[in-house]
Amino acid sequence: MALTVRVIAPDKTVWDSDAEEVILPSTTGQLGILGGHAPLLTALDTGVMRVRSEKSWVAIALMGGFAEVESNEVTILVNGAERGDSIDPEEARSTYDAAEAKAKQVESSDNRQEKIQAKQALKRARARLQAVTGAAP
Repeated sequence: MALTVRVIAPDKTVWDSDAEEVILPSTTGQLGILGGHAPLLTALDTGVMRVRSEKSWVAIALMGGFAEVESNEVTILVNGAERGDSIDPEEARSTYDAAEAKAKQVESSDNRQEKIQAKQALKRARARLQAVTGAAP
């Protein structure tokens, strides 16, 4: 049973097609969705969503948001999203390395806001890198 999957970011629709399976980065862990899934509304964390359609997997980096599952339709509203096949691997690696260095640099800082921003930047960079390489950095 096919699912209709839509990934909608503020600036564009990243995915709007049928799929056999979806794996989402929910705030409580990975969440798999197949046809016939019970209705669901869940918060999404920054991470990689995987969509299987016609025997191939597509990775999409999500920057947090919400997902709704109802009647074999999966609607995903996110703050930002990029398909892994549209991300430059070298740029993603250098962004990740810079974010990791910044996170280590502010680790001993007393500025709480700076620590949170560095941690969020690192999560976004990790998601983009995982979407393009298919593996954890």
